[in-house]
Amino acid sequence: MSNKQDVSVIKDHQPISEVKAQLDKFEPVDIDFDESVLSDGDRQALAKLVQAAKLMDEIFLRQVYAQNVDLRDALTAANTPDNAILKAYFDVNFGPFDRLEDDKPFINTGTHKPEGANYYPADMTKTEFEEWVTNHPEDADALRGFFTVIRRDGEKLVAVPYSEAYQEFLEPAAKLLREAAALTENASLKTYLTSRADAFLSNDYYQSDMDWMDLKDHTIEIVIGPYETYEDELFGYKAAFECFITLVDADASQKLKAVGQYLNELEKRLPIPDAHKNFNRGSESPIKVVNEVFTAGDTKAGVQTIAFNLPNDERVREAKGSKKVMLRNVTQAKYDNISRKIMARVLHEDDLQKVSFDAFFYHVLLHEMVHGIGPGTITKNGQQTTVSQELKETYSTLEEAKADIVGLYQFPFMVEKGVFSKEIGDAVYASFVGGIFRSVRFGISEAHGGGNAIILNYLMEKGGVEFTAETARFHVNYAKMDAAVRDLSHDILMIQALGDYDGAKAFIAKYRKISPELQTALDKLSDIPVDIRPVYTVEKKLGM
Repeated sequence: MSNKQDVSVIKDHQPISEVKAQLDKFEPVDIDFDESVLSDGDRQALAKLVQAAKLMDEIFLRQVYAQNVDLRDALTAANTPDNAILKAYFDVNFGPFDRLEDDKPFINTGTHKPEGANYYPADMTKTEFEEWVTNHPEDADALRGFFTVIRRDGEKLVAVPYSEAYQEFLEPAAKLLREAAALTENASLKTYLTSRADAFLSNDYYQSDMDWMDLKDHTIEIVIGPYETYEDELFGYKAAFECFITLVDADASQKLKAVGQYLNELEKRLPIPDAHKNFNRGSESPIKVVNEVFTAGDTKAGVQTIAFNLPNDERVREAKGSKKVMLRNVTQAKYDNISRKIMARVLHEDDLQKVSFDAFFYHVLLHEMVHGIGPGTITKNGQQTTVSQELKETYSTLEEAKADIVGLYQFPFMVEKGVFSKEIGDAVYASFVGGIFRSVRFGISEAHGGGNAIILNYLMEKGGVEFTAETARFHVNYAKMDAAVRDLSHDILMIQALGDYDGAKAFIAKYRKISPELQTALDKLSDIPVDIRPVYTVEKKLGM
């Protein structure tokens, strides 16, 4: 790929006024942290970790689109006010495709984003890949693996390990992680940073995922490497590089530890036959509430993450469970700057009286916990497989919908156990329904937005949520909501349990749509920002 700064790589672009309008949908918000909790060693380590994170930006930029580096160089070289706007929106999206508009190009408007991003040859079809895998079963694991890119070698399709494909960034990143490991006093963090540095060079992430699960008594909570597969819209196989650097919120984490004790009971309560319940996943499911300091790569693109549940490796989940990390300062920033403004326009007055940040936040917590329960490894046609392998490109959308709706389904049980107060329990339906509109504005082809559209349409079909045409506002019908939530939980969990790809496609086709009522609501929100654009204070604070 050429790195020369060639402005001719930019053939055309959307009118600058339109690009600026899209950019303005992301409200700049300072993301700050309390540095007084850092020891001297951790403070120095933090600076190294921010440098390593920036290398994840470089890798992800290349994973998204083959032309990205040339485009960025051209935008940087032509230093004009118009270009500054194009460059700012390019940076938000990690490329020329608008993530808020289902990847519509705003630079080089005649192009389109390959479904397989830059993980596969741009001209490779799904059928070609599947036929190649069928004819070369000895290469199937590498070709389908999370940590390889697929390239052409003459007539052949070959799998290139990430450690080789992105060596120029992974080697310096590994060095920075080792330097940070030497600076921190926390033994478990030293172990994780060292084994993750090894993984960058070996392409084997298993041990470092296990070590990440074992972090304890640490102030810096970091995750760095290839994780989520949403960017691969062809198969959902390939993992994108990202980084979260955060500081543990000790008080809130303690309070939430209580939830982790109930995982087996949550599994037991799932509204599906016992045969499909999964009691084999590791029971360790630590929950951390953290405040974000810096992010990079996949998670920084487009809409900002408010929580994550990792690792995704089913082997690690079976051995140790998964860890839920809740980004409290980011969640609060979104709630204050966006969600509350939206709810004021789309919810009925009675529901508006009920909503609260705590209910919103604790539902996000249960959403993350619920990713870790339900069908994972399943048996289909006598073969052991996983839900994600069977459901292919439908998996991400249904898994997000599952986490939201099963989180709602389990909420009253958590109130009953005294984990959440009755006031929060009473607020959760209204707070969740009010939150749907923020999510759906991101476009419904994206997993979270698509999942939310499915939920709203299903709940309306069952009468759990109603729309009043005169006021153009939504309200919760409490008499019908419990049953509607239970039914939807059952339907999604059964599609997963059976690995029913055709059922998944039909379900998504039926419910993932913008109804006239939903469109009416969305039309009232055009002047409210869609999301925040984080402005990290860390480099200034650390004098970097």
